[in-house]
Amino acid sequence: MKLHDSIGPNPHVVRMFAAEKGLDLAREPVDLRGGENRQAAYVAKNAAGTTPCLELADGRFLSEITVIAEYLEELHPAPPLIGTTPDERAETRMWVRRIDLGIVEPMTNGFRAAEGRPLFAPRMRLVGPDGASELKAIARDRLLWLDGQMTGRTWVCGDRFTLADILLFAFVAFGATVGQPLPTDAPWLAAWFDRVKARPSAAA
Repeated sequence: MKLHDSIGPNPHVVRMFAAEKGLDLAREPVDLRGGENRQAAYVAKNAAGTTPCLELADGRFLSEITVIAEYLEELHPAPPLIGTTPDERAETRMWVRRIDLGIVEPMTNGFRAAEGRPLFAPRMRLVGPDGASELKAIARDRLLWLDGQMTGRTWVCGDRFTLADILLFAFVAFGATVGQPLPTDAPWLAAWFDRVKARPSAAA
């Protein structure tokens, strides 16, 4: 397998997930800033033009980070990062969905509409600059909501380190570099972030 990789939080999720599994995926760099992901050669691999995508041994390609993670989990179930039982898998997927829709989407779109506008405006439809602050506020509100749900837990899914932690970490780390730091009144998230950052996989 080969990971078509680039800068950004989405590839970071897959690299970190693979590192937690002990997988050393071959990597092919994609020049995101230069727009390589929008060129015909890459779009032939991933019609959405997003990074990363995973090239399989038979020449097919998978994209979407949670899909790639699910695929790697099925191939390499240990250590489990989604779950070993229906209940565990459902809990992980529930939190992944909440994090993705409530935090990742508004955070990312807020960045694209503001700091990232020069790069993304020629490539996709964006909300207006005024909408960027609203999107960022939504992401912040959901981070605070999440912080309030996590009391007494080590990880998002209690004592299990999962894909939910990896997804959240990659985007919280990204947010801190684009003017969307963790809220100062989110003590659980601050301590959690330090715990995740200390894991070797965080540097993947």
